[in-house]
Amino acid sequence: MNATHSCDISLAITGSGGAGAITAGELLLSLAGNNGCFGMMRRSFGPQIRGGEAAALVRISHCPVECMNDAFDLLLALDWLNAERFADEIALHPDSLIIADPAAGEVPGVIRELGVEIIPVPMKALAREIPSGRPNMVALGLLSHWLGICPDEAGRLIDHVFHDKGEAIVNGSRLAFEAGFNEPLIVEARQARPLPERSGPAFDGSRWDMSGNEGCGIGALRGGIRFAAAYPITPASDLLEWLAPRLEQLGGSLLQAEDELASINMVIGASFGGVPALTATSGPGLALMLEGLGLAVASETPAVVVNVMRGGPSTGVPTKSEQADLNMALYGLHGDAPHLVLGALDHADCIFTTEWAVRLAEALQTVAVMLTDQNLAQSRVLIPEPQYELPLIPPRLLAEPVEQYQRYALTPDGISPMAIPGTPACSYVADGLEHDERGKPSTAAADHAEQLDKRLRKLTDFDFGDIWADIRGQGETAILTWGSTAAAAREAAERLSARGRSVRVIALRLLLPASPEKLATALHGVERVLVVEQSHGRQFYRYLRAFYDIAAETRTLARPGPLPITPGEIVMQIADWS
Repeated sequence: MNATHSCDISLAITGSGGAGAITAGELLLSLAGNNGCFGMMRRSFGPQIRGGEAAALVRISHCPVECMNDAFDLLLALDWLNAERFADEIALHPDSLIIADPAAGEVPGVIRELGVEIIPVPMKALAREIPSGRPNMVALGLLSHWLGICPDEAGRLIDHVFHDKGEAIVNGSRLAFEAGFNEPLIVEARQARPLPERSGPAFDGSRWDMSGNEGCGIGALRGGIRFAAAYPITPASDLLEWLAPRLEQLGGSLLQAEDELASINMVIGASFGGVPALTATSGPGLALMLEGLGLAVASETPAVVVNVMRGGPSTGVPTKSEQADLNMALYGLHGDAPHLVLGALDHADCIFTTEWAVRLAEALQTVAVMLTDQNLAQSRVLIPEPQYELPLIPPRLLAEPVEQYQRYALTPDGISPMAIPGTPACSYVADGLEHDERGKPSTAAADHAEQLDKRLRKLTDFDFGDIWADIRGQGETAILTWGSTAAAAREAAERLSARGRSVRVIALRLLLPASPEKLATALHGVERVLVVEQSHGRQFYRYLRAFYDIAAETRTLARPGPLPITPGEIVMQIADWS
């Protein structure tokens, strides 16, 4: 239990794919919200369509949370299929409980050796006694009793969620829930962890229930995106599925392309026609898009890519999280191709940073790669309604009819008026060849140098303001991080503060162009820096070494996926650093 929160409960629901572990976790998170709590649910699953491992990892708190705790208070296993694949993701402490169905067979040794109490509950047998009963609904009843959740609230939620599946499913789910809620083995358990009585109104919209992918979608729409083209890929597909109907409602459209090469070229084409456009993908897809992104940079056509990182290389670990696409996002384009790279820090920041990325790409007429990861994108949170205010960013500078139109004019800020096809007297050639100011292909050294300077100047001379990073706290020790690891770093700083040790957390939101002067200011007075990231090759640390001069003593905490870095690990690193 995290001492910084008055109520902080972590539990895991596991089972084979299709057993309903994820559904039970989502319902439990909603019930926690109806009980006046905040929370988070992370999905962990294998690449199989059905039959592989699946786990809903749920954290419930009276304070907003954006990462998992160090260990889980309870593990409920619907079955033990592929237990060895998820066991290392579900750390338990000595007072943890395990609820398991005896029909699932012996508790695997990797679980039993943890030495915690195991409560057998015949979830499958209870479900079989009920027409259309499901073991996962029995499990939901067990957990609701353990947490002291009102069964009437659960019944109303079941009615709402399953109403379109027919009366039989609704009734079976309700009865299965009641069977679990009234199970004597749980009723008699002394280890119950009831949530405190609700002190305020039920979940009423002042808190949001959303995933990181949904947050990116909201940010994209707020930024003005009206066209998207993409090829499905885990873990970005959820974003595309969310966007499709909402783009249509706003008069836009989403097109499923035949592959990633086609999708990025469709995005460039739409943007060339004047419509802000976006694609979403993951590492293998981003690799295929790089040539197209080079075309967008050379032709100065705005384009936004949301890259939801997963474990690599190649197919890698497609359903698990990692931060190892950073190098490709920074350096993958061939030639000198200045572009934007941004990283969302948490679920609310997915909205903010995606909108910022869209507006920057439009204003600067360039490529923006916005990085999230599976851990952030496919987890759900209950958080306060996001409140933010973007700095004023001008829209795309459009050309008006003019004699001798120069699409790539050498302006002081590097930004030239862009003509939408059909603008009178403003025709030009837009392709991947180097060109002069009018767009005429050129091999002249002077033209190449001038256009390179122009494309770079747009980014380096632009004032990105103070939102390039999220900086919190003071102290002579700093945690330097980016992306979803920022949430663990912030919570670690809270715990250290409770111990009387002040720590500064600097989480970079803008990764390219680099901001060495701003980071130097942020690190003023810092003597020790811990760099935290989820990659095997310490890509973020090496990025910092390339762009920044950090005078302080520096250490790293770097680990590949799928295990997320926890607040407790960061605390240990700092506490042991004298």
